[in-house]
Amino acid sequence: MILAAGRGERMRPLTDHTPKPLLPVGGKPLIVWHIERLRAAGFTHIVINHAHLGQQIETALGNGAALGVAIEYSREVSALETAGGIATALPLIEGDVFPVVNGDIYCEYDFSRLAEPMARLAAGRDQAHLVLVDNPPHHPQGDFVLDGSRIVASLLTPPPSRLTFSGIGVYHRALFAHTRAGEKAPLAPLLRLAIDAGRASGERFAGRWVDVGTPERLHQLDQSLRTHV
Repeated sequence: MILAAGRGERMRPLTDHTPKPLLPVGGKPLIVWHIERLRAAGFTHIVINHAHLGQQIETALGNGAALGVAIEYSREVSALETAGGIATALPLIEGDVFPVVNGDIYCEYDFSRLAEPMARLAAGRDQAHLVLVDNPPHHPQGDFVLDGSRIVASLLTPPPSRLTFSGIGVYHRALFAHTRAGEKAPLAPLLRLAIDAGRASGERFAGRWVDVGTPERLHQLDQSLRTHV
């Protein structure tokens, strides 16, 4: 699943007329970079949720055939936040375990690396696996603590020991068992419950990752990709 329902307030005025995942970098929309990498890793059935200017996403991507994938859409009247959006899209998602990617990031992560955590979540008691990155300048406090391959509670851990959630994760549908479809619900409380219960694993990704949260970062990424890719 690719999450594409956010309004992109910090990206205005660009997102007043274009949904954030369709903003171009390096000659193609942000979301197309994800789709191409997912396809290369063998993920060919993709669910995309949308709300703000969502019809533009459907018009641009269609059923996915031109990109070598099959796309289904979970349409939201207004954005339901991450957990609400995932819970609402569950009827379209195949299997009990599935990867989810934020549509407004750029990341050179190899999605084939998710095969192992997906198999582990399907066979065991874990409910989440998160890909973490080093803290960017705009988020120095980080989000989670990684102890080996386990994510542990971090309330008392100083920020330098925490890493930032990349927006790439693998989830078991059981994580959303108490999240009602069609209602707003954030993901963070569900992740904290899984972490407290010892049901969350993680990994650190050291490659290129950009949270495209401002027009300035979008421009810098675009220039970098056009110069070096």
